[in-house]
Amino acid sequence: MRVLVAAALLLLCSTPSIQAADLLASLFSDHMVLQRDASVPIWGDATAGGTVTVSFAGQEVSATANDDGHWRAELKPLVASSKPQSLTVTAKSGGNVTVRNVLVGDVWVGSGQSNMAGRVGPYAANDETLAKLAGQAPFANIRLMQSGPKPVWAEADPKAVSLFSALLLPFGERLQRELDVPIGLIVGAVGGTPSGQWIPPQTFASSEKCRAEIAEFAKTYDATDALRAYKKQLAAWEKQFKAAEAKGEKPRGRKPLPPQGPGSSSRGGKIGGLYERYIEPVAGYRIRGVLWDQGEARSGVVGVDQYTMMSELIRGWREVWGQGDFPFLFVQKPSGGGSAFSNDNPITRNGNAFVGGLPEITRLGDGVQRFLYVRLMRDNANAWMVPASDLGSGIHPTNKWGYGNRAAEVALSQVYKTGVQAYGPTYRSHSVNGNKVIVSFDHVGKGLTVAHSDRLQGFAIAGEDGNWQWADATIDGDTVVLTAAKVSQPKHVRYAWAQNRAWANLFNKDGLPALVFTTGE
Repeated sequence: MRVLVAAALLLLCSTPSIQAADLLASLFSDHMVLQRDASVPIWGDATAGGTVTVSFAGQEVSATANDDGHWRAELKPLVASSKPQSLTVTAKSGGNVTVRNVLVGDVWVGSGQSNMAGRVGPYAANDETLAKLAGQAPFANIRLMQSGPKPVWAEADPKAVSLFSALLLPFGERLQRELDVPIGLIVGAVGGTPSGQWIPPQTFASSEKCRAEIAEFAKTYDATDALRAYKKQLAAWEKQFKAAEAKGEKPRGRKPLPPQGPGSSSRGGKIGGLYERYIEPVAGYRIRGVLWDQGEARSGVVGVDQYTMMSELIRGWREVWGQGDFPFLFVQKPSGGGSAFSNDNPITRNGNAFVGGLPEITRLGDGVQRFLYVRLMRDNANAWMVPASDLGSGIHPTNKWGYGNRAAEVALSQVYKTGVQAYGPTYRSHSVNGNKVIVSFDHVGKGLTVAHSDRLQGFAIAGEDGNWQWADATIDGDTVVLTAAKVSQPKHVRYAWAQNRAWANLFNKDGLPALVFTTGE
């Protein structure tokens, strides 16, 4: 009899905890930050048709679980608060859960590939400023979440900080310090991954832009040539692999994958697969915005370029979140490549050294990939590029503190409207007067200036024939006047049109570099 009573008591006591485990989605956990100044959805699972009540900050809202047992309630806009509070969810049919130590402030999601995924611990070893920041932990008003199938929040204590994104942490710390509100940071990023694996699958499947680009690419796609190129790449990789193995070294580079047809994943992963694993679990959690750092791996979908994929990814994330055109910040790629106004600034201390001589213009290459991100900002509402040409080069730039702070300055300027100057001169328009081109700019700040030289350089002009020539350039107020001896009837103009642009030296007096542009797209 005692055994039966004990078993019954055990079952009775365990039932609420089992229900509680399913009652509230796991990302609503102790130490979380809820978004201020906006309605905040809360959701979970309960008995179909059952009533669930959410209590927080003097509010009490109820919802009814649908036939699948899913429920969703919505708190009215909350006031920012660094005072820890508790959120309680109670099911009328039985079971409750309490989430403790909840703050109200701003929530940002960080995503992309290795430059977002890289952790504070390893980077701090070569970044004194980042190491100093990490040494200030714990941060009472910063909370962290590593996204995944079962995301949970953590306080920003020394251990959690060391394991967190080396880019996203200084971004969040700067915002918390400047805005004086709690900041929640959610990161879901994986090294070496293309944007096509981060797009919502339903967005890609229904994208007219992607379908049209794939169809156009397919017209000239030659499967035989693709296979021939693959075999050549594979042979070279195998030769390099054997040579490295013989020396006891680690082989470089990934083994080439067999060619895939138009519209297929070129990297072996599922289109949208990383979105499903890292973003879908947190999609819908009320946020202030997104910070994205990816681009080296391009789109990863045969026939779709990075510009199209990113435009559709931004649209898709916003549709899934269901909170309108929230701010979407993205780091310009490729990283670095340009000189800094001053290497004494800790943000730009790793900028490339200025190069006084101009390269041969016909051997310059192009600035398509760098300009791609300027186009994304230009063509997508509330999407803001984080200028990176003056922050330091390399596949993995070491000054993550600088990158995070530059991103924070863009957020403070464009999202929070604090008056921070975040951009250098940005092309607005140009006019032609005889053999002269007059270029006007936005974001001139305190005025245009030339750095490191008495000569302003980096501009080129072309006539109708598209034959580009380096231009003689002079600053005239908030404009730049251009001429070239070999171009008597100029039509187009460009600036810093190259991946490596350390010879381009137009800045504003706030110390920010002019952005790459071309009018000959």
